[in-house]
Amino acid sequence: MKSQQGEKLLEVLKVRFENNQNRHKNIQWEKVQKKVESNPKKMWSLNEMEKTGGEPDVVGYDEKTEEYIFFDCSPESPKGRRSACYDQQALDERKENKPKNNAISMASDMGVELLSEEQYRKLQKLGPFDTKTSSWVKTPVDIRKLGGAIFCDRRYDNVFVYHNGAESYYAARGFRCVLKV
Repeated sequence: MKSQQGEKLLEVLKVRFENNQNRHKNIQWEKVQKKVESNPKKMWSLNEMEKTGGEPDVVGYDEKTEEYIFFDCSPESPKGRRSACYDQQALDERKENKPKNNAISMASDMGVELLSEEQYRKLQKLGPFDTKTSSWVKTPVDIRKLGGAIFCDRRYDNVFVYHNGAESYYAARGFRCVLKV
């Protein structure tokens, strides 16, 4: 990333951080910024999260690994990551009307991972997300082996976990990411 891009990204992240203190109590922006600036690959990944509409924000700190945890905090599933099936296998197996991409490959290309169901539930404790959309989440291996994948959303003030064929895709379904810096 060019330094000007990095500065612009840090400013966006700082404003979001300051405007959403409930997401990261007892965390200081200066420490987060220093950690992000010292890791260009992670800064690039944060920029990719931002570019695709994820609105990444700090949601915690892992004391064991000494890493800040960023989740996509956009109100709805990120616009730049919708209409994707679950993984490459599902994309390859789809015969007609293939989507352009798949969630697992896109996340890997961005240097991030899909949220787990547990992480998704943690996100939902920070506010109402995906009230009109849904998001693929990491699918357990046993479900994926049978051809399925899971996704989550929030309706009626509750978090729901659903299943679908991994090859399915919808205009209102994307995926949310986690990045540790």
